[in-house]
Amino acid sequence: MAIKAAIFDLDGVIVNTVPFHFRAWQRMFEEYGHSFTMEDYLAKVDGRPRLEGAAAILTELSPEEIEEAGAKKQEYYLELLETEPIEIFESSVKVIKELKQRGIKLAAASSSKNAVRILKKIRLLDVFEANVSGADFEKGKPDPEIFLTAAARLKVKAEESVVFEDAKSGVEAALNGGFICVAIDRHHNPEALRGADVIVKDLGEISLEEILNLEKRD
Repeated sequence: MAIKAAIFDLDGVIVNTVPFHFRAWQRMFEEYGHSFTMEDYLAKVDGRPRLEGAAAILTELSPEEIEEAGAKKQEYYLELLETEPIEIFESSVKVIKELKQRGIKLAAASSSKNAVRILKKIRLLDVFEANVSGADFEKGKPDPEIFLTAAARLKVKAEESVVFEDAKSGVEAALNGGFICVAIDRHHNPEALRGADVIVKDLGEISLEEILNLEKRD
């Protein structure tokens, strides 16, 4: 079945905000007396909604306290976002623009509440025909709701769509929804992305024609 749509996560796929997120999470968790490593980030919070990430570490807190902790993390993250430059993965931007030129429908689907702010800052917001980033879904990744909603907005089926992800929970969400998935291994841990139809270290490693000819693995 021909690819009709492409759905992109943001953090780690189009931009590298991982250092900002990690530093903000680490600062917040340390205030609550928890050490926090990059391994913790990748395993427990990467790709998940903010409150789910906070609750994964701060298991002793009430829901109200988790909301307060999540707000602190957001404050620290926005501080970095506003004061430091964002690294853009130019190979990903190139793929997005090439897909657009070929008439492929595009959607942005990030769990981040800051996605629209970032897409505006890097001048890519208007490229996407649908943007479900930061919406309040009942379930976060690895539940496929965010990707299924994006596909519905684009009026395509999951099996006609390719999802670009870099996080374990995002890859699982794509697979759970029946999407073709291209995983980008930014953290040199391909085992965490197992199950994706293709795993690359950067989108510069895969051609436009290869993307358009992708099929779901059995």
